[in-house]
Amino acid sequence: MDKKAKIYIAGHRGLVGSAILKSLTEKGYDNIVCRTHKELDLTDDVAVAAFFDKEKPEYVFLAAAKVGGIMANFTYRADFIYDNLRIQNNVIHHSYLSGVKKLLFLGSTCIYPKNCPQPMKEEYLLTDVLEYTNEPYAIAKIAGIKMCESYNLQYGTNFLSVMPTNLYGPNDNFDLEKSHVLPALIRKMHLGKALESKNWRTIREDLDRLPIEGIDGTASDDALIAILEKYGVSIQGDTVNIEIWGSGRPMREFLWSEDMADACVFIMENRDFDDCYDTSTKEIRNTHINIGTGKDISIKELSELIKESIGFTGNLYFNTEKPDGTMKKLTDVTKLHDLGWEHKVELEAGVKKIYGWYTKNERA
Repeated sequence: MDKKAKIYIAGHRGLVGSAILKSLTEKGYDNIVCRTHKELDLTDDVAVAAFFDKEKPEYVFLAAAKVGGIMANFTYRADFIYDNLRIQNNVIHHSYLSGVKKLLFLGSTCIYPKNCPQPMKEEYLLTDVLEYTNEPYAIAKIAGIKMCESYNLQYGTNFLSVMPTNLYGPNDNFDLEKSHVLPALIRKMHLGKALESKNWRTIREDLDRLPIEGIDGTASDDALIAILEKYGVSIQGDTVNIEIWGSGRPMREFLWSEDMADACVFIMENRDFDDCYDTSTKEIRNTHINIGTGKDISIKELSELIKESIGFTGNLYFNTEKPDGTMKKLTDVTKLHDLGWEHKVELEAGVKKIYGWYTKNERA
């Protein structure tokens, strides 16, 4: 990519897109186009067509998506498949129509089968059934991969797909109803620590910034205790308990979002679609690239790590009546490593970094 080329980042305010924006800016790219959701609704085909016709970006990072944790995926199944398909269809199709030189579509490792062999190689896509709790989201992301491949094969476009593992970092979603496990645990234990010391100021500041079901810092102590208990932060006597869904046994891999962004820019600079498959084969499949660390940790171990990092001293309660989701999801990152890229931020350091970011922004 030329440093002066016009680059469009779809979803630049989210966890993924904001990290890509930062990475591009730090690398000297200075012709970057962004639009907020209010400025451009990516589910609106007419609006997306008008945007591409006006701006004519040369490169596109498709990081916009409706995302959430296990509770959100399970509850809002229709929204997750419908909204993500609309976003992808519009951006990919109009990238083709406007002559975009290269596009990077970002998916998720939830595309792989529930009982996928470990670590998960790109070639394991569509070899078995998906995990039920996030099946609609996974199907949307698989459709995005196949859409990129199909446009490349039929129209000669240069659309790439990457599948990052579980991400965390600046601008993460800390909404307790919709967040992924790591930011949810960060916020729960932050609130739990404040509840232990009866630090109502910290609790009120937290809910002023991120109200829970409309409950903010102006609510009564009783109302605050009730809403926190509903979302797994409860007090019994002098002990604060944090509820965590499932047994704690599932293994998960986590990648610092800014490492992910660096990998995405690296791939856009060094990879084309023709590099992603064996040209001698008649059936072109699995051209996507996994992005991860190749290391995992149990949810229980993650919880203990976060507990220690934050300084929470209460109890962790694993609610086995709630679903675990897939028991193990570890990416095989051989393809990425062979290209010459590896992650830099290890999980223990990353947890400290994200907690520091969260508390700094809470006080802002």
